[in-house]
Amino acid sequence: MTRAPDVDLTTAALELARDAYPGLPFNPVHEWIDEVADELARSINFAADDVEALTFLRDTLSGRYELNGSRDIYESPDGSFLNRIIETRRGIPIGLSVLYIAVAQKVGLNLQGVSAPGHFLTRYESLDGPLFIDSFSAGTILTFEEAVCRVQKMTMLNSDQAEETLQPVGPRPIILRMLNNLKSLYARINNWQAAWIVQHRIASLCPSAYSEKRDLALISLRAQRTGQAIDLLESCLPSCPCDELELLEGQLAVARRELVRWN
Repeated sequence: MTRAPDVDLTTAALELARDAYPGLPFNPVHEWIDEVADELARSINFAADDVEALTFLRDTLSGRYELNGSRDIYESPDGSFLNRIIETRRGIPIGLSVLYIAVAQKVGLNLQGVSAPGHFLTRYESLDGPLFIDSFSAGTILTFEEAVCRVQKMTMLNSDQAEETLQPVGPRPIILRMLNNLKSLYARINNWQAAWIVQHRIASLCPSAYSEKRDLALISLRAQRTGQAIDLLESCLPSCPCDELELLEGQLAVARRELVRWN
């Protein structure tokens, strides 16, 4: 995965799945997207307007193929992996949205990701203004006003601030959000080896971000990559904020003791 802004979103998302499922072939997912798009195209060509076109998309993915959200799936990394979403028909909002975007693009609908607070959406620029799809909630279609109202209720932001959160984003921010979701999940379940793989990707995509290098250092220690943890902690210390100095020095001492113990 590169830092290029025009990276293919579906392929990049599949790379994350391959981290968890080594050797995962990408072709079955791409073929599934093509098959769904071919089926959808037969009806979408007769759509009377943008709302009906999005309704056909929703009815195909959420109805015909039963792709929907599930609260339980938040506790499983499979909710982010396209291959598993297709197999189980369940996913978290961002994973489902990636499939919506992929199928929509195949039939000429420029659906874009929206990194809204708390709940990822997709956005379509209709002739009458932006429309949004909540893929997690059975593909509910929202007007701009409805989407703004939803964000305000969730966040207590004012109208202008809420509108800012509904701007479309490209593939790179979407992949970063997927990675951060996985990072949080793996940390909660103490799967530090998987968390390290995820954090290594994040740090590679954000090489100048101190916070990501710091997190890679801390996760490396928990993943028993002691030598790397020491190198990263030593690199972080000169530029770390004052309120993190004690923590990082303490973790560096722990890492050095671990290294001595194993050598």
